[in-house]
Amino acid sequence: MMSDEEESGPIRCYLDEKSFFLCCQLFLQHSDVLKDGWSWTNVKGCEEGYMKKTVLIPGRLCTLPNERRQQKTEEDINALVEDKVEEVDDAGNNAVCESPVVLCYEYHVLYSCSYQVPILYFSASTLDGRLLALEDIWNNIHLKYREQLLQGPWDALTQQEHPLLGQPFFMLHPCRTEEFMRPVLQMAHAEKRRVNYIVTWLSVVGPIVRLDVPLSYCTNVDAPS
Repeated sequence: MMSDEEESGPIRCYLDEKSFFLCCQLFLQHSDVLKDGWSWTNVKGCEEGYMKKTVLIPGRLCTLPNERRQQKTEEDINALVEDKVEEVDDAGNNAVCESPVVLCYEYHVLYSCSYQVPILYFSASTLDGRLLALEDIWNNIHLKYREQLLQGPWDALTQQEHPLLGQPFFMLHPCRTEEFMRPVLQMAHAEKRRVNYIVTWLSVVGPIVRLDVPLSYCTNVDAPS
């Protein structure tokens, strides 16, 4: 969905809260058809809520000594992002190695009143419940997205308190959402095509953090008028 002043007026590539909920409702209707696990969660005590999906994903974890994991600087994480997945200690032995694991990712799609766009929060853990650290998240981001995020990683991918749950979550910062959504919505506007903002946005940001959006969401014509 795109908000504009009039048919030929300036295009505002944002969502109001009512349009956000409508886009989510249409998204969830198609999810019910696909049975791919999306649902809506209401927050007790308030009128707000969010879309939610939990998936199991094959991943990898770096095995580090405990003292190395307690304090991580930006340089440490950048080294992992550059795919430096193995280190050698003074004796010539491998000090860091990767282990294949099954990871549990939980994705939440919320509305940002400040930016007037959707925002993606997520958490990730091992099957025994251990939450992944930020460097583990970076290490499980596909290589083709790492360079893109490195242009401003501390603005794009951060960890902060979930605004509705009060728990630590990772998030993809919404500061650039309008920037990459504008040309897509402008083209759709010029071609008089209806667009579900949530579908288009999530198709862009989801794959960065291992969340795939089936093509049928994009070809489904159900979208706010």
